[in-house]
Amino acid sequence: MHHRTTVAGFAGALALSALTIPAAAQADDFSGDIKITKVVVNGGKDIVVGTTDVKTFTIAVTATDDSGIEVGRTFPVMWHTPLPNGDYYGLVMPDNIAGKCVRQSFTTTTCTYTLKINPRIQLQDNITAGTWTVRAHVLANDGDYITKDSAAKAKVLRNSRLWVNASPEPVKKNKTITVAGALTRASWETYKYGGYTKQPVKLQFKKKGTSTYKTLKTVTTDSKGNLRTTTKATADGYFRYSFAGTSTTPAVASAADYVDVK
Repeated sequence: MHHRTTVAGFAGALALSALTIPAAAQADDFSGDIKITKVVVNGGKDIVVGTTDVKTFTIAVTATDDSGIEVGRTFPVMWHTPLPNGDYYGLVMPDNIAGKCVRQSFTTTTCTYTLKINPRIQLQDNITAGTWTVRAHVLANDGDYITKDSAAKAKVLRNSRLWVNASPEPVKKNKTITVAGALTRASWETYKYGGYTKQPVKLQFKKKGTSTYKTLKTVTTDSKGNLRTTTKATADGYFRYSFAGTSTTPAVASAADYVDVK
């Protein structure tokens, strides 16, 4: 399902009654010496979304102008893919368009906004995983304004899960053990977790009494996201799988499975 990308009142006093997110990025629009100096999404961290829970995050916009920034006239939106007809895949707007603004000095203000992503509403399908764009508009006290079409980038990722099971246990020293597991990730189409196929995953071991995991080998998930390999049990310790992540899926490590070597 697609939605229109019109946000009423976006530019307020500038007599721009609506903003339509363009199919292709346009040049920044501005008047005067106002500047957007910093935009931070989710504290600089990726936004990871599962299948049911609503994800809450923030966008903080810092701007400066010699007359000061007009509070309540800063407004960010975040979108994934605009389409030629004005529709889009994914659009997220603040819960409160006023935000929470803190004046850093007479000329500089930071406004922070709370936004929410519902995997069953804004994330229309798995295509929306990856890089999103923040568009920000700011108005100054003297009427100067700026709209940055690409004020910041942020990643919205499909949550990942990883498990491990080493067997048999206990086991005799230097005997072969089998280490099974599975890598899954959230689907924003079925709203379930499914196997992440053909992905490299590291099998790691931490000897009892130490604090560092060492990589034993790299195992590739099969057509269902499953993992299975063998290794020698040389000492008491902990086995785990570790996935480095991709452009659409975050890194994840399984819980550790302790093996007692006799």
